[in-house]
Amino acid sequence: MSLLRTLRPVLGSARPVTPVLARSYSAHHSPQTSDQTRKKVTIPELAKMRRNKEKISMVTAHDYVTGLIADKAGVDMILVGDSLAMVALGYPNTNQIELEEMVYHAKAVSRGVKSAFMVADLPFGSYEESPEKAIRSAIQMIQKGGMEAVKMEGGKELAPTIKRLTEVGIPVLGHIGLTPQRQSSLGGFRVQGKTASGAESILEDAYELQKAGCFAIVLEAVPDKVGEWLSSKLEVPTIGIGAGPGTSGQVLVMLDMLGGFGSFTPKFLKKYSQFLDINVGAVKQYHEEVKGGVFPAQEHCYKMGDEEAAKLK
Repeated sequence: MSLLRTLRPVLGSARPVTPVLARSYSAHHSPQTSDQTRKKVTIPELAKMRRNKEKISMVTAHDYVTGLIADKAGVDMILVGDSLAMVALGYPNTNQIELEEMVYHAKAVSRGVKSAFMVADLPFGSYEESPEKAIRSAIQMIQKGGMEAVKMEGGKELAPTIKRLTEVGIPVLGHIGLTPQRQSSLGGFRVQGKTASGAESILEDAYELQKAGCFAIVLEAVPDKVGEWLSSKLEVPTIGIGAGPGTSGQVLVMLDMLGGFGSFTPKFLKKYSQFLDINVGAVKQYHEEVKGGVFPAQEHCYKMGDEEAAKLK
């Protein structure tokens, strides 16, 4: 109708835009929805995958479009990760993003997802202070953000908080090994558990998180043998990112795996596309065609009958 309102002052009493044109214009801008007909992924289903040795796939998403892409692709789990602070919002690290921003992005992702199980990070500062604060933050993420579970970074020191959340029915995904929110205290983004004693310390954390009620645990940046060893010791699924193939599943940041950033590629990352190069090239071509008068061509234009066009003169 916006197009109709624009043309009416010019056309006067002339016949308005046809309903067919109005419908096609409106439909072009209507949001897509996931057409997935597969069964909704649940926590019991994830546990069943682990028992049956079926690998679990997980990717991050940060808005409606990336959530839709992930769900249409058939992944089992979608994480609204605080990595979006860097890949989508331009922050220098993940500690800069606030809870309200995470909830906003979670809400957008949830609009595009029908089948995958949805988890969101609780950002730095939203859960460490007390179990009560963690519960309040998690409730916002689920109630306003449309998520089904939350993820928290840390080991046995978080077990009491995780226990409180799970006691009130809030599912928690644990995260140990390299914990990016604490990278400063770890001396940077360094591989964890490279010694036997270091691996045993991570296992102690894992046991405590499992006991506290985590339905699964992310293992980040540990040697592949340690990832496999930890996974064999636990009764819940493990999701690896830089933890080798022996975990129950894998997770990657979507824009990283699509080649969205070329300045740094961690060892564990495989790029499945060249998103940045392809799309910079596409926008550059558009820019050049606009400058050269090539776009828009006639096939991109709405038409008016000759009789009505004559009235404009």
